Amino acid sequence: MLNVTVKKEIINQIGRLDYEHQRRVLDFVRALAVTNPKGVPGKQLLSFAGTFPADDLKVMKQAIEDSCEKVNLNEW
Repeated sequence: MLNVTVKKEIINQIGRLDYEHQRRVLDFVRALAVTNPKGVPGKQLLSFAGTFPADDLKVMKQAIEDSCEKVNLNEW
């Protein structure tokens, strides 16, 4: 449950922002609300070790390095 004092301060600070920044805060809050996934302990995943062919792992690694490890400094 949200602390009333924190909620009031958030509302106060958001009220000082222009529309575009308020939209960014809203997008951020929505992202926070969905980024709390439940997972499984790593031990439970060990049974999958070695099940991917080495060539497939190389392709996945290259795709990650090419696309996922880039930061767009102007995104936020």
